Amino acid sequence: MEQHLKLAPHMIQSMEILQLPILALQERIEQEINSNPVLEMAEPDNPEEAEAIEKDSSADIGENDLVLSTDNDKVKDFERLDSLDNDFKEYMDQSGSMHHRSYNDETDKKLEALKNTAAPSQSLHEYLIEQWRMVEAEEPVKIAGSAIIDYIDDKGFLSVRLEQLHNKDKAEFNFDDLNNALELVQKLEPTGVGARDLKECLLIQMSQSTEDMSFESKLISEHMDELLENKLPDIAKKMNCEIEAINNAIMHMSKLDFSPGLQIGQDRNHAITPDIIVEASEVPGQYIVRLADTHLPHLKISNYYSKMAKDGTVNEQTRKFLQENMRSAQWIMDAIEQRKNTLLKVAKTVVKYQKDFFEKGQLYLHPLPMSKVADDVGVHIATVSRAVSGKYVQCYWGVLPLRKFFSGGKEDADGNMRSWEAIRGKLQQIIDEEDKSKPLSDDLIKKKLAEAGIDGLARRTVAKYRKLMNIPAARFRKKY
Repeated sequence: MEQHLKLAPHMIQSMEILQLPILALQERIEQEINSNPVLEMAEPDNPEEAEAIEKDSSADIGENDLVLSTDNDKVKDFERLDSLDNDFKEYMDQSGSMHHRSYNDETDKKLEALKNTAAPSQSLHEYLIEQWRMVEAEEPVKIAGSAIIDYIDDKGFLSVRLEQLHNKDKAEFNFDDLNNALELVQKLEPTGVGARDLKECLLIQMSQSTEDMSFESKLISEHMDELLENKLPDIAKKMNCEIEAINNAIMHMSKLDFSPGLQIGQDRNHAITPDIIVEASEVPGQYIVRLADTHLPHLKISNYYSKMAKDGTVNEQTRKFLQENMRSAQWIMDAIEQRKNTLLKVAKTVVKYQKDFFEKGQLYLHPLPMSKVADDVGVHIATVSRAVSGKYVQCYWGVLPLRKFFSGGKEDADGNMRSWEAIRGKLQQIIDEEDKSKPLSDDLIKKKLAEAGIDGLARRTVAKYRKLMNIPAARFRKKY
């Protein structure tokens, strides 16, 4: 004999629903409404109606056979058909008739939505090919240019060497045709496209600029490596100029685009929609925590199909199909309600433990293990993990991931626990306040942290945090 842990389908569905962010949950609800005929959107006008809908949706969906006595006149059969016809008319009156919409010349909402939907954005490759068709050149150069465009990446750089594009066995174009084609491709929009490296990209943009950038061009073409190493005094000595002139050139070049290809193409950045909103209450030190689910539709089980599932005159296969769909609809409704309750409880517990953060900011974020929240809420730690996955909180300090509030930490000199997020925030503050002409090394940052009460950190830990925060080393932060 063996023991196996098995999850019922509705339990698996509840866990999936709990893990979904608000936008993904909206899509899931739309899919369920489209696939389940008994599931409908309810729009109650008053609390009494909402309560009635809730009671009706949770009604018993068991089978009740309807047995009628046989009579010669079939009177009861006709009464049953008449009742079914009335129910169908009631259902159609609630949902609206398709014929009614078409004959009254009402606008088709789906068609209007399609008309108002923006066309898919043009890719960089399509944009370049469209321009290349208008370029006047000999046929071998045109073919070579098309081959070059095929190997331009999303950032606008040529990803292969010209030698790799030249095939001696094919006489479509030679190496000179490739060079001529590359010069023409590099004149296309956006400016700087077709470059083989960053240096060439910047030089192309400066050569096509309407401003005088001769000094900047010389700086990039002769001292690019030293510029990347921030060796400005050495460059000034070799170019026989002041460091201030180089700083001005750097400021001038900051207008150039290091990835020109990203100007064209689909924007892959998606707006973040918060799942939880935390607002300050009128009572000092208190916060209001609520779910941002006002756009979620209210669901109910269709009255018409509910009656049909209980009608013994409907064939057994149809009733079985309806009852299965009603159980599925009830599961999804229960899962959504459970998600709301769990997420709200977790959010309120987080706000309770992280009150200092909401009042004072990131430097006051406390260590908070998920196990502590799970104990308070009364659920398993895996449930808390699913509840915070992909969720965001909107508060005074911005829109932040809910998982940000769960982190470890260490004890400071005063015996208070500081989270790793708070330590990184303090590190950022130290670097922001440093003298840029004499930037702090990792050892000096470590000492500054110790002075702030965060001692015991190794230098390599400071360096690791600095790299995670995309902060360059001291020699790169130095301003001359």
